[in-house]
Amino acid sequence: MSPAIALAFLPLVVTLLVRYRHYFRLLMRTVLLRSLRDCLSGLRIEERAFSYVLTHALPGDPGHILTTLDHWSSHFEYLGHMGPVKGQILMQLVEEKAPACVLELGTYCGYSTLLIAHILPPGSRLLTVEQDPRTAAVAEKVIRLAGFDEHTVELIVGSSEKVIPCLRAQHQLSQADLVLLAHRPRYYLQDLQLLEAHALLPAGATVLADHVLFPGAPRFLQYAKSCGHYHCRLHHTGLLDFPAIKDGIAQLTYAGPG
Repeated sequence: MSPAIALAFLPLVVTLLVRYRHYFRLLMRTVLLRSLRDCLSGLRIEERAFSYVLTHALPGDPGHILTTLDHWSSHFEYLGHMGPVKGQILMQLVEEKAPACVLELGTYCGYSTLLIAHILPPGSRLLTVEQDPRTAAVAEKVIRLAGFDEHTVELIVGSSEKVIPCLRAQHQLSQADLVLLAHRPRYYLQDLQLLEAHALLPAGATVLADHVLFPGAPRFLQYAKSCGHYHCRLHHTGLLDFPAIKDGIAQLTYAGPG
């Protein structure tokens, strides 16, 4: 390419960089820098985060562990967890609904698991599902460090499409009053329909789905709004540490199969 042609494209490149600078920053932090640190340390980001939590957080104090994860993500490495703004939406809903049983798909580092578990009513259960065994191992440590035993929080390792059909027989989950979808948005629709097919949602159950605007779950949202089984509400938020990138949490209330 000649210098003249390169110069002709320069204004376009600069415009794109300025307009999408938040997305470029996100790409740098979540892909490039993270991959470099993974190679240099031999550890994944969740494992590095847990090492920080282990040396800075108070064992048995879920709130302090959550604050420590937030601090590490903001000041050291972007963790990409739910964060305090979305977390407040989740906690308000748990307090309002007082669910007897909660199902979480996508444990990740255990952040949202702690948010739910530390305000659950006495005797309630939380089942959380994580596909990746290495990530699940970190989450298990975080959950137990916070003081929750297996009777309160049960962590299941496996893919959601394989775990959901087995929840009733193998994990004694008859129905879930609250479901949090926090794994991969492209699986949200598939998993919601699996929950329906296996009658795991009672009438009045609430389904919360994170990241429905970024990276987005358009087919899930379209189904929830058009199938006639749900009352839908969208909580608009920004992406944690990147407020200019718009995101949202969908809140669905299940009316029943009829």
